[in-house]
Parts: sequence; structure tokens; C-alpha cells
Amino acid sequence: MNFRETTIKYIKDILRAKTITEVIQLELQEAHLRKLEAETAAEYAHAAMQYNNERIQRLEKRLAQHKEEA
Repeated sequence: MNFRETTIKYIKDILRAKTITEVIQLELQEAHLRKLEAETAAEYAHAAMQYNNERIQRLEKRLAQHKEEA
């Protein structure tokens, strides 16, 4: 296939109506991608919560130490 034939095939493929199977497969791919993104966000949020819980504990301990010294 030369460039012209490839380009014409590509344009025809874009313009043709998609089958129900193709539409479902595309939507399924998108759903998997969104799920992975949500899992990544949840992992990040969990790590941020853990970090801040440890930070709060450390700061509360420091505050208690300084109150004892004063």
C-alpha cells in the first residue's frame, strides 16, 4: 500500500459507522483506564493520609515534650 491508499483507508475507517462490538470494546477500554486512574488516586490519597497521621503523632509528641520542659 502506498501513502495515498493508506490515507484513504484511514479516512474511510474514521468516517464509517462503528459496530456495536467496537463501541463496547472502546467503552470497556476507557472504563479499565478510569479504574486504574482511580486506583492510583486512592493509593496516593492513602499514602498522604498515612504521612499526615505520622506527622501529627510526631508533632503532638514534640508539643508534649516542650510543655513538660516549660
